[in-house]
Amino acid sequence: MAVVTKEIVLAELKRFAAPDGRGNIVGQGIVADVIVAGSRVTVVMNASPAHLKTMNQLQKVVEDAVLEIAGVEKAVVVLTAEKTGQSAPQAQPQPRSSRALAVDGITYLLAVASGKGGVGKSTTAINLALGLQAIGCRVAVLDADVYGPSMPRLFGLTGKPEAADMAGKKMKPMTRFGLEVASIGFLVEEETAMIWRGPMVMSAITQLIREVQWQPADVMVIDLPPGTGDAQLTLAQQTALSGAVIVSTPQDLALIDARKAITMFNKVNVPVLGLVENMSYFTCTKCGERHDIFGHGGARAEAERRGIPFLGAVPLDIEVRERSDSGEPITVGRPDSDHAEIYRKIAAQVWDSLQKGTGLAAAPAISFE
Repeated sequence: MAVVTKEIVLAELKRFAAPDGRGNIVGQGIVADVIVAGSRVTVVMNASPAHLKTMNQLQKVVEDAVLEIAGVEKAVVVLTAEKTGQSAPQAQPQPRSSRALAVDGITYLLAVASGKGGVGKSTTAINLALGLQAIGCRVAVLDADVYGPSMPRLFGLTGKPEAADMAGKKMKPMTRFGLEVASIGFLVEEETAMIWRGPMVMSAITQLIREVQWQPADVMVIDLPPGTGDAQLTLAQQTALSGAVIVSTPQDLALIDARKAITMFNKVNVPVLGLVENMSYFTCTKCGERHDIFGHGGARAEAERRGIPFLGAVPLDIEVRERSDSGEPITVGRPDSDHAEIYRKIAAQVWDSLQKGTGLAAAPAISFE
C-alpha cells in the first residue's frame, strides 16, 4: 500500500483555488492543518463568514479529492471558525445539509451535553440510556468524551474490542446490560492523557461512529465532551443529531455554562429536548433532613425562561456515586429505587419528544458568533 504523507496531501490541495480567487487554499492559509494517521487523513480548514457557502461546498470537494490519493481509505474535512480581530456578524440557524453523518440502523442520535465538567453528565447519560432501555427501546451508547472517557468505568468493562471483519477495518462494540457501547477508553489505558488538538479529537469521534459495527437500535446516546468548543460544534455539524439533553447542577456558576450549551445547539439547529438538574438536593441518611447543597430549582427556572422542557431533578446520593464507580449504575443495580424511577421518567419524556419528530435529520452548515 502507498504511504500517505502530509506533503502529498498538501500538494493535492494546492490545486484548489481560495474562495476569494487569490491563490490556492494552502498558500492562503485556509488549510490550517493536515493530520495523517496511517490511511486516515483529517484536513482542517479555516472558514471565514464572508465565504461560508463556498467553504461548505469546498468541504465535500476536498474530502473527495483526498480520498482519491493513493493509500487513503478515510478522509475527514473539518471546518473551524477563522480567528479575526473583529466579531463576525450574527448568523441565523442554517438549513440542514445532506452530508450529515448518520449511523446505519440507528433511528435517533441523542446528545447528552453540559456546558462544563463535573456536573454528572456521563452518569446521567448512562442512566438515561438504561432508562430508555427499561421503557422498551433498543439503545446504543457512544462515548464521545475523548479527553475524559467515563463509559468503561460506568459500564464496568475492561479489555479491547474485537475486530468485526477479517481486514480489521471495523470493530465490534462492547456489550453490557444489553447495551452496545464504544469508547476511546477501550483503546487506551485509563491513565493515558489524551493530549490532542480539536481536529484529532473529531477524527477519533468520527472513526468511532463510522468504524464500529453497530447493531440496529432505536436510540444512540452520545456522551459529548463538556463545554462548547471545536469538538462539540463539529460533532453537531457533521452528525445527524436528533436532539440534545443538557445536564447542569442548580447553582448560577453551572447554569452560566449550561446557557452556552443551549445557545450552541440553537445556533447549529439541533433541538434541545430538555434540561436535567443533577445533584438537585441531598437528603441526610441519618436525620432525613433535606439540604440544597448547590441551591435548588435553578435549572427548572432556566428551562422555563428558555421555553424548553424541564426533564427532572436528580438528587445527590452516595449510592449513585458508589454504584457508578463499581460499574453497576443505579438504574440496573437498584431498579426499584427513587433515582431509577426519576431516570425512567426522564427517558420517557425524551423518547416522547424524539417520536414526535422534534429532532431534525441532518446537520447544518457551521455558524459563527
